[in-house]
Amino acid sequence: MSTEHHLVVPRTARYHQLGTPSAATRRVWFVCHGYRQLAAYFIRHFAALAAADPGLVVVAPEGLSRFYLHGHDGRVGTSWMTRDDRQHEIDDQIGFLNKLVGHVLGRCPAGVPVTLLGFSQGTATVGRWLVQAPFRPAHLVLWAGTFPPDTNPEATEQLVRNLPITLVVGEHDEYLTPSLVAQQQAHLRQMGALLAVRTFTGGHALNQEILAQLGSVKKA
Repeated sequence: MSTEHHLVVPRTARYHQLGTPSAATRRVWFVCHGYRQLAAYFIRHFAALAAADPGLVVVAPEGLSRFYLHGHDGRVGTSWMTRDDRQHEIDDQIGFLNKLVGHVLGRCPAGVPVTLLGFSQGTATVGRWLVQAPFRPAHLVLWAGTFPPDTNPEATEQLVRNLPITLVVGEHDEYLTPSLVAQQQAHLRQMGALLAVRTFTGGHALNQEILAQLGSVKKA
């Protein structure tokens, strides 16, 4: 009978970026895509924000696991993790994201405000990351998803307390039921989050009007 083993190896991770981190940078957004998406396409949703603000840098890391969306050829998508060998996938993604944030913020002025936005599967990714991240964001946006329930409770409460969090939900989102949204609101408020909820007419997708509103908040 075989026994399972693990070996940590170097690998190349990919990310896409709008703007260039420099002494002129005034805001940084890290945006994490959802299941089946690629960073190159996801970041296009933020092009208008970057074009309107030369001091903004938007960084879209990409999930480490790629696969063909249909059959054995054609379009490719990614996943942040699956249930198989789950904890190692989480550890790998957090290691990647922590290295990325150090690479980007190291080129920006000290204390530059950071917004983290997670979409769908990316909401769990940013939540798990923040609990083990070397920085505290100015603003957390959970879009079409919820904060992961499996993070360390004490570390999560310390992070969430007095943290501005915006929960964005499409009125016709097929994955987030009204009861699930209500539970998430109650849970985040109970931990002391400075919670705002925004809705729009649409489904499980980003919305340019809401993004423009979020992007206009200069402190974020």
